[in-house]
Amino acid sequence: MSSPTGPASGLPVRMPRPRQPGRHRRPEPLVAPEGAPALVLAVPGAPSAGTRGLAEEVVSIARSELPGLDARIGYLDGDDAEFPSLKSVLARAAEERTARFEQAVAAGLDVKEPDGPVAVVVPLLAGPDNSLLRRIRQAVMDSRAAADLTDVLGPHPLLAEALHVRLSEAGLARADRARLFTVATAADGIILASVGGDDAVQAAGITGMLLAARLAVPVMAAALDDDGAITSIAEQLRASGSQQLALAPYLIGPEVDQALLAAAAEEAGCSVAESLGAYPAIGKLALAKYTTALGIAPAQAQSMPSH
Repeated sequence: MSSPTGPASGLPVRMPRPRQPGRHRRPEPLVAPEGAPALVLAVPGAPSAGTRGLAEEVVSIARSELPGLDARIGYLDGDDAEFPSLKSVLARAAEERTARFEQAVAAGLDVKEPDGPVAVVVPLLAGPDNSLLRRIRQAVMDSRAAADLTDVLGPHPLLAEALHVRLSEAGLARADRARLFTVATAADGIILASVGGDDAVQAAGITGMLLAARLAVPVMAAALDDDGAITSIAEQLRASGSQQLALAPYLIGPEVDQALLAAAAEEAGCSVAESLGAYPAIGKLALAKYTTALGIAPAQAQSMPSH
């Protein structure tokens, strides 16, 4: 028999599980705020089925990390039919928001006129490429949509992780420092290939330092679009004692002709890994740029500052 203060003695009491206090408390899951701007991934390079598949995988990763996210893809060189241009994607997002507001008003709802950005544009670029960024900025202006443009994805420790994985997939690095086996083809010197001039090389160099710490081998960055730069860095690494070199693209993929990578690797006499592609970190970093722009990003998702 129960008493006024609880069940009779000897019966088990099911108590609510207390919330775990302190820094080990599980964070509340993040969801996209209602009416939040769209995340528009700005994809450079010539559109293709492969490029579309890569971009769709990146936005799929972002959506899985933030339920309710409105994520879209705009191609810098799109044709507005099979591959919608960045300009048209932004213009459409603005038109849709205006239409929703007008429908709500017509239905007699007491709604506030929307303000703030209709979209946050995230360039699908690992490092800065001023010529591409100028074109993205111009497309945003031409769309006449209120849109914010974020920085590129790097430098960031997650990109060093992605580079490490791509090198290990190509048999050019150990997959895990803690494992005691060696890879016979492991490179003892890494060249990070970037595009975008000196700024891009400097940004790649920051991520390169993080990669060097992971692999315990020298890592140097060079511009793929600077004739002879990859070969010059290869010569420097060989002069300092590295003999088995690998070229690691500090690139997502669409922003450069893959034949250029193969030619540079052959000229420098080194093996080459795959571009970063749709590695999960790329989707997470794109989302981090978006959430940071809106002020809803968890601290751990924010990017390293560039130097």
